[in-house]
Order: sequence, then structure tokens, then C-alpha cells
Amino acid sequence: MITAAQMRAARALAGIDQKTLAEKAGVSVPTIQRMEASEGNVRGVIETLTKVIEAFNGCGVEIIGDNQQSTGGGRGVRLIQPGSSGTLTK
Repeated sequence: MITAAQMRAARALAGIDQKTLAEKAGVSVPTIQRMEASEGNVRGVIETLTKVIEAFNGCGVEIIGDNQQSTGGGRGVRLIQPGSSGTLTK
């Protein structure tokens, strides 16, 4: 699964806008906008989600799911679950 926040972060890491992502994924801009406006996990047709993830991979951005290891060797970010060790508290 991919979240809307992951999509926005992945676009930022790739340095692309919604239009460019839509072109690379072969989907419409409104589809990307709808996906990024979702709360939590992005809902949609599996084929569309796959195209978006493949487009990010083509840009050199790996989407990492919960409890999934990164197989790449580049830089990256991962959101730590609240309450996990290593998190900051107020």
C-alpha cells in the first residue's frame, strides 16, 4: 500500500510536479490529485497504483511499506510510528 503522504514525499524527492508524475505513470492529473488528497492509504485501481509506483521507481524513488526492508542503497526517509523507540516526544 502507498499513502497520500508517501506520494507527496516521493514527488518531492523526485523533484517532479503532479503533471509530470501523471505523464510518467500514464494517468490523468486529476487521478494524481485525487490520490494525493486521500486520507491514509490511497484507494484506487490496482493497475493505476502499480503505474504510479513504477513511475516513482523510474525516477529513482523507492516506496517503502510498513515493516518492509529497503533493498536499495541510496538515501531515503522512513516515518517512525508514534511510540516507537527513537521518536521524539513533546
